[in-house]
Amino acid sequence: MSDRPELSLIGFVLDAPDARELADFYRRLLGWETVHDDPEWVKLAPPGGGPSVSFQTAKEYVPPTWPAEPDHQQMMAHLDIRVHDLGAAVAYALAEGAVLAEHQPQERALVCLDPAGHPFCLALPGS
Repeated sequence: MSDRPELSLIGFVLDAPDARELADFYRRLLGWETVHDDPEWVKLAPPGGGPSVSFQTAKEYVPPTWPAEPDHQQMMAHLDIRVHDLGAAVAYALAEGAVLAEHQPQERALVCLDPAGHPFCLALPGS
């Protein structure tokens, strides 16, 4: 018998200069619904349940540098998003406001930057 209490990941939070703007990008990108909407905090949830992604307004937010460079804001985390057609997914993300990162460490997962500068990966299964 374990002494570990039951723990479940319920969500992930990204800071942004404007929570609503960044949440709108991910709402369009993922097709998720908004389940909480305040000027300082927006929460998106996937259809059918699962961990959510929330966005928190942080006026002091500084976008990370990708790839990491000394003496610059470091990336603390990133989202991995599974896709089945990498080319179509990247084209869609770019049309919705993402930017394709110059540095790409692999071929089966491409790094994009969201409108607030957070890196996220569009990845084929098995990547």
